Amino acid sequence: MARPRQFDEEAVLCAVRDQFWDAGYAATSLQDLMRVSRLGKGSLYAAFGDKHELFLRVLRRYADSLVLGVRTSIDSAPRAVDALRSFVLTPVASDPDGDSARRGCLLANSTTELASADLAVRAESRRAYGAITETLAMGVARAQVEGDVCDTADSVDVARALLAAQQGVTFMGRTGIRIEALTATARSLTEQLLPGKSHSG
Repeated sequence: MARPRQFDEEAVLCAVRDQFWDAGYAATSLQDLMRVSRLGKGSLYAAFGDKHELFLRVLRRYADSLVLGVRTSIDSAPRAVDALRSFVLTPVASDPDGDSARRGCLLANSTTELASADLAVRAESRRAYGAITETLAMGVARAQVEGDVCDTADSVDVARALLAAQQGVTFMGRTGIRIEALTATARSLTEQLLPGKSHSG
């Protein structure tokens, strides 16, 4: 009979995610993973596989949380266009010191670091960005019905433009640009892609 695990799997995965997020994949060693997880090599590998398998697991969990967050934001918004604008502003939201912007997004960081050479990471990035685009497109379609987005625009094209804008803001945030300038850039992008006044609740 297999012995029950003597650790909190959720806590371990969160700690490992943060290690990869802060240091990147290549700069994270097995010793780093053992330190943050507080597990020995044998326990870590037995539970999650090798470093690459563990990385892909936390990346997929992170990506799934992004997709869910976008869907929840759109579904709960009184008007879809406001959620779409908020999406573009995500990299600068609630970040007065710019710390979150400099940290970036684990999915974006990992795609930049690994997707050109790692087929599994490339596939996960395509899956995640495809799911986000699909979710945004549903939001755009709803905003068109609500009269806030031009109904002749292709909803998928608008969704891809919104994702590209948000990822551009994310990338710029990694450079350490002043948060005020980054916020102004994000707001300018929302005004160009989604013109018009937002509606309050």
